[in-house]
Amino acid sequence: MVPGAADGSYPYAFGEDDREIKGASVAGDAARLDPGGTYRGTLPDGATLLYRLDLDATTNAYVSATAAPRPGARVASADGLRVSVQDADGHLCSTGTVHFGPTRSAHPVAAWAGRETGEGGSYLCRGAGTYYALVERRGAAGMSGASSSSGDWDLELDYVTEPGPRGTGDTAPGTWNSAAPEPLSGDPVRRVGGAGFAAARALEQGVWEDDVRPGQTRFYKVPVDWGQQLYATAELADGTGDGGGDGGGFVGTALTMSLYNPVRGRVDDAETGYGGERSTTSLRPLPPVAYENRYASEDRVGAMRFAGWYYLAVHLATPVADRFGDGPFGLTLRIRVSGTARSGPVYMGRSAPGGVFEVTAGTRREAVAGTGGGPGDGSGGGGGPGSGAMKLVAAGGLGTGSLLVLWLGLWTLLSRRRRPRRTG
Repeated sequence: MVPGAADGSYPYAFGEDDREIKGASVAGDAARLDPGGTYRGTLPDGATLLYRLDLDATTNAYVSATAAPRPGARVASADGLRVSVQDADGHLCSTGTVHFGPTRSAHPVAAWAGRETGEGGSYLCRGAGTYYALVERRGAAGMSGASSSSGDWDLELDYVTEPGPRGTGDTAPGTWNSAAPEPLSGDPVRRVGGAGFAAARALEQGVWEDDVRPGQTRFYKVPVDWGQQLYATAELADGTGDGGGDGGGFVGTALTMSLYNPVRGRVDDAETGYGGERSTTSLRPLPPVAYENRYASEDRVGAMRFAGWYYLAVHLATPVADRFGDGPFGLTLRIRVSGTARSGPVYMGRSAPGGVFEVTAGTRREAVAGTGGGPGDGSGGGGGPGSGAMKLVAAGGLGTGSLLVLWLGLWTLLSRRRRPRRTG
């Protein structure tokens, strides 16, 4: 049985390369985050944790924190997570907050903040020097340290840097196509989502099917290039009738689909209720990916500022089990990526990690193949894209090669023994 599944919750799948880190309560003890690094730690109730960032005067820096309450945790709708970036004098550069919302169901949630050097950033945060990322739990009435769950939450930090560009505008794009197209139709192809960002299953445009249990979160990722728009719809199938629930009533917020950008920054959410019959929810239309989106006043538009992998996290609320059983419930995703890819900004340097703001031929091959992800049980690290399959292929190739060499050697020896001896 999957750990935690018995009480309607599931563990989070951390990345295999995550480094252990401990947050500090005072700035002088804060551990340094390395650009491009991912980290694993814990977030105690009532704590505000600090981490150090050493920045130059031209690089944009983004820190995302994913909080994952442990199996069995109870949360309220107002409970959540806040991430902030401050300079050494305590001036706020930016902040982001996320809540568990009306599902009242413990699941991974991520918030982000950053230091930007351009016109969209704080004037006080444009210089080189020491900065700090702050991560704190939020509770009722927005109070720090007042969450309903007293236990530690698992925490994953992602730190990405973006070099300055050459010759971009400093105003948000004007009009864009905000009409939602018809959802894609056709026979779905099965792809099982992962249990964390690092284990997200790659998808391209198409119709995909999976299943999900109450308390479970499935992660997927879709490549979206500069100039392209992403549309996503999630459908929850009819109840399974497995007898695990009373089979009646209605769960007001049952299915939540959250979209995150390439730095794991929240873009938008979509949600729907469930009464035992097929239910559907879709993301609101989003603008084409553009560097200048960061200057928009609307947060969800501003978050569409990078090309790269966009992540979908689909969560089925734990109260669904009380009404309709433990499932699994059929899940269908309809993904559309419209628009012609175009050239992006010319960066004056490299991002960390490298290539995070690119959609390459390799990225598209990964989406076609549907690598990454896994059983989604959160029992291990995410691995690299297709890591499990590649390990099997490598092991199989090594064994076959060794047997072939052995057989060729034996064949040569036997042929020499059968050959008539020649005298001088």
